Parts: sequence; C-alpha cells; structure tokens
Amino acid sequence: MLTTGALRAHLLAARLAGPVATSREASLRSYRLFAARDPRVLLGLDPDRAWRETDLLRLMADRCGVSDDPEHTLGPDVIDPDRTVAALDAFASRLAAAAAARAPVLLGTGHPHRLLDFYAALAAALSSAGCPVLTPAQGRRVDITTRFGVRRHQLDYVRGVALVREAGASEDGGAPGAHTHSPLPVRAALAAVAEGDGPVPALVVGDHGWVCGAGQLGIETIGLADTDDPAVFVGEAEGQVSVAVPIDDAVRADYYRPLTRYVLNRACLSR
Repeated sequence: MLTTGALRAHLLAARLAGPVATSREASLRSYRLFAARDPRVLLGLDPDRAWRETDLLRLMADRCGVSDDPEHTLGPDVIDPDRTVAALDAFASRLAAAAAARAPVLLGTGHPHRLLDFYAALAAALSSAGCPVLTPAQGRRVDITTRFGVRRHQLDYVRGVALVREAGASEDGGAPGAHTHSPLPVRAALAAVAEGDGPVPALVVGDHGWVCGAGQLGIETIGLADTDDPAVFVGEAEGQVSVAVPIDDAVRADYYRPLTRYVLNRACLSR
C-alpha cells in the first residue's frame, strides 16, 4: 500500500503538485474570464453569486495553495501537496460510499490522453464492487465549439470511461479522444438517461465539463482540477461539486498510477 508520505513525495517529484507546469499567467487569465462569466471557463457551471477576481484568488489559495498575492503574476503556479492528499482521501471516501451502495456511476474525461487510465481503473474497481458503470448516449453526436470553430464530435466509451472523438476519428488511429472543457458531452449523456437509456447516475466522476456540467444538474460529482480550472473549485465552494482534487491534470499518463493505487486502497477497492 502506498503511504501518504510516499504519495506526497511522488506528487512533488512528478510535478503533480508543488511548482506545476500550469503557468501563473494561465491561472490568472482563467480567473479574469470566470469573473466575466466567460462560458469557456465556466465549464457548465452557473455560479450562485458573483465572483470577482480577488474572490477567486482567495478561493484558489484556500483550495489549491496558490499564492494569494495579486502582484505575483509570472512563473509556474503552485499546488500544495497536502491539500491534494486530503482531497484524494475525500475522493476515495466518496468512491467507497458508492461501492458500498452499489450505486450507478458515470465516469468521463476531457483529458483522455492523460487521465483515461486513471478513470478506467476506477471504473473497473467500481464494477467489480457491483456498481453499474453507465454508458448512455454511446455514439451520440455532440457539436462542440473549439478555437477552430464548431466541430462535430461523437460520444464514446473506452473501458467504461466517456470521452469524445472528433467526427471520423477512431481509437484504431491511435487517438484516445479529444481534449475538451465542454459540458455538452455530459449533458448529452444525461439527456439520454432522461430518455430511458439506463438509470440516473448517483455519482459522476471526471474533470472539466463532466464535473461542473453534472453538478449543475444536481448530480453528485467528484473530480480532478488544475489551478486554471476555477469553476470546479467554485462548484465545490457552492455545493454543486462534492470533491475537487487540486492537481496538474496534464502530466504523463503513467505519473497518475500511484494516485490510482492510493485512491483504490483508501476506498478499499483494490483487487
């Protein structure tokens, strides 16, 4: 079993926490856009209150450990590894509760290149514990606005984890899926559930729009978020998101394996 100390050391060594690759400039830009309610950074969340940039900076300092100094504008951003460990413990607790109840779960990611294996391991463990791992709206078209304009995507599932592919792309082509922040995929999945395509998920696990989009619709959600994803932490602060884990969400996929072991052990889901 991976100890808390060993996990903390790994977080720092892999730059999952501590000084991370996400720049301070990128984080501050996201806070400015969120304060202006730019849909690109809201991730499907409709905040209950107005959030100023200073409010967001204080929140992110509290939840992630970033500097709360508005004059600090350059260099790498920072995540407190102790906050990451504490959030992973809470994340594991929610997984354990879902497993004990054999609750239906939906897992989805906007970071398939990095996080697919992490979520797939959770899906397998939850399925083994008796949880229905849902796959609603398989193959449904989802049109997502990107920096290149509106692009047609298709909702797909890989090892129990939802993702989107650009129209015409396939797993055989070597691409595990498209990177997206959009809440439209989870909305499509939940619309299919409303139409009778499987039970309503008791828990949604994921990132970006999967977390905020489902949380905004009143479904319990837990997920990972970087320092430039303030919507997930606002959702946690306002009650739409149950657990937000502060972590760099774009490092090498194999660097998340120790997190997988730690979470599954803490949730008593290791096989």
